[in-house]
Amino acid sequence: MLFSFAPWVMLLVPLVTSHIFHTSVERVTAANSTKKQYTTHWYNQTLDHFTFTTQKQFRQKYLVNDTFWDSSGGPIFFYTGNEGDIEAFTENSGFMWDIAPEFGAMLVFAEHRYYGESLPFGADPMSKDPLKVGYLSSSQALADYVDLISFLRKTIVGASQSPVITFGGSYGGMLAGWMRTKYPHIVQGAIAASAPIAQFTTPCDAFGRIVTSDFSAAAPNSSCSSAIRASWSALDRVSLLPNTTGLSWLNSNFHLCPTSLLTSATNISTIKSYLTDLWTNLAMMDYPYPTSFLAPLPANPVVAVCQHLSQPYSNDTELLELVFKAVDVYFNYTGQAECLNLMEEDGIGADMWSYQACTEMVMPFCYDGTNDMFEASPWDLAMYTKECQATWGPAAVPQPALANSLYGGRDLASATNIVFSNGLLDPWSSGGVLKSSGTQGGVVAIIIPEGAHHLDLRGSNPADPVSVIQARKQERAYIDKWIKNSNMGKYKKYKANKRKISLL
Repeated sequence: MLFSFAPWVMLLVPLVTSHIFHTSVERVTAANSTKKQYTTHWYNQTLDHFTFTTQKQFRQKYLVNDTFWDSSGGPIFFYTGNEGDIEAFTENSGFMWDIAPEFGAMLVFAEHRYYGESLPFGADPMSKDPLKVGYLSSSQALADYVDLISFLRKTIVGASQSPVITFGGSYGGMLAGWMRTKYPHIVQGAIAASAPIAQFTTPCDAFGRIVTSDFSAAAPNSSCSSAIRASWSALDRVSLLPNTTGLSWLNSNFHLCPTSLLTSATNISTIKSYLTDLWTNLAMMDYPYPTSFLAPLPANPVVAVCQHLSQPYSNDTELLELVFKAVDVYFNYTGQAECLNLMEEDGIGADMWSYQACTEMVMPFCYDGTNDMFEASPWDLAMYTKECQATWGPAAVPQPALANSLYGGRDLASATNIVFSNGLLDPWSSGGVLKSSGTQGGVVAIIIPEGAHHLDLRGSNPADPVSVIQARKQERAYIDKWIKNSNMGKYKKYKANKRKISLL
């Protein structure tokens, strides 16, 4: 949800690396008054699962709802938290809440180390000291979840033989799937929504092409994406008008906040970076009903912004006025924003994702400006490495092949009981699993043509397209099958009865 890393992270990485893998859910700030009911718990988690150099522990937060749980061994639905406050994921994973009653499931939402309040080194986690930040990795996080699940089974009466199904969206979906492939003796199945486990080796231009396709389809003759493509050079020309008149025009007509005012032509890269992520986020959050993530948005927000961008224009300033009208849908849909803040910072404790993106989660992005609507920008690993080390110190050397070495990418021949779901409106589907394994009990790919980023993991809505309704039905059926075939606890009896009946 990966790499400016996004404008709210504001690192010095080139524009092409502006996708830090924050997504709609990840950017939700935890609500002050929650709609979901849960209890908050803390587990004394091991800092380092793989060496014997330290015995340090830290407090890991997890949330529990057992309202629907069948305490005679009912399943545990376990959300593998990603980069942010765990409350945000809890509030926005409605599918788990919707199906918990029918399965008699306990819901557990585990917070990822170094995010939210699960901070191994306290309130100042962004140290460049590798002895502090070096324990942040996906493999350590997976081991955290293994320990927590084992603890729950040991300490909760009735849960010792409970089958566990992992759920996750985006990076959390990657973790959910990897939990099943790495620890099949711990979890019995996984729902991995919009999980780009192959983004590390996907062609760098694929992501931008899908974003462009979304915008091209939203207005006649690709007029919307064409306007965005033309806006980059228009911004350059206006910023270079004499006596800073162009900069003044942009500051005024884009209603920039005092901290975001453009003072020189070189500042134009700031607004370009903001717009690049804005168009991308709109594609990811192109849901068929109103939502409130990065900002309150209307239903089908890509169509909403393209109603402005598809209008005719005759010069640069007219085009940029249309661009601002589109931007206004994103940052000021409620009409309450006083100005546009290009420097908005992350509000949910997700800053540490930039470290993961600089070490193991290295996902290349590039644009050519012809086959996509973005300003041309190549993927430059050398420059990326330089900027990562400038931010995190000399030990932060990106390892592009590490994730595939650890988890196998799309090579899932030996994996079982995983559903990978992808919406075709979602640019992260470029790195997703789009084809089932074809073997009995193997990996299942579910495609949602009208789906944006992990739409199926959200709760049901009257505006849901048929494709996501069917996807959830399939997912429920697979979950039911995995649980009943788990041969655990009460389900041992189920299998025995099934065999007995077949012999009659």
